[in-house]
Amino acid sequence: MARKDQAENSANPGRLKQIALTYKMTRRVDSKVGLVVAGVGIVTFGVFLAIGFLIDHPIYLGILGFLLAFLAMAIVFGRRAERAAFGQMEGQPGAAAAVLQNVGRGWTTTPAVAMNRNQDVVHRAVGRAGIVLVAEGNPNRVKTLLAAEKKRMARVAVDAPVHDIVVGNEEGQVPLKKLRTTMTKLPRVLTGPQVTQTNDRLRAMGDLMSNMPLPKGPMPKGMRMPRGGKMR
Repeated sequence: MARKDQAENSANPGRLKQIALTYKMTRRVDSKVGLVVAGVGIVTFGVFLAIGFLIDHPIYLGILGFLLAFLAMAIVFGRRAERAAFGQMEGQPGAAAAVLQNVGRGWTTTPAVAMNRNQDVVHRAVGRAGIVLVAEGNPNRVKTLLAAEKKRMARVAVDAPVHDIVVGNEEGQVPLKKLRTTMTKLPRVLTGPQVTQTNDRLRAMGDLMSNMPLPKGPMPKGMRMPRGGKMR
């Protein structure tokens, strides 16, 4: 019993520290987060307390208002912290992959299934909605990457629909902060076994990182590869 209490006490400082770090990070981007969260809590508690006095139950409504005020503050703080995090990630390489990793249960994400020398990249997510290709980079260049990747998907996963999304703030693109919502709103057309089968086929096909040839050993210093023919 004592060990359980010690474990709980050691976990609480960790949670509080995480909340404090999240608040500091959010405040750097959103300087009004403290005032807004406090205002939501005070207004919520005040409304319920006022209703309590009107119906002669100030204690009961005050306790309820306190709990609901705390809940409202947590929700508002969470949303503003998420918005601040997206604001910091936006424009950074791999930001879309980070969002895809946290879409939710039922999705399997494979980052960087296609890439070019300009670091435009396509990520892949597989779920009940089918295959979703998410591109980030120059809008004109990623179209070529998406088209090539969609052809690969059509050869392997014939039963799964393939969606493509370009992350960005221009017309026809999906902002980074709305990527997760867009993914979850896609219609679910595959069953669980179909999703597993699709993942198995794609895994067998391989991706950019697994198909990329790597040298088996260090190249001798000053050695040049021959332009044609065999090495002697």
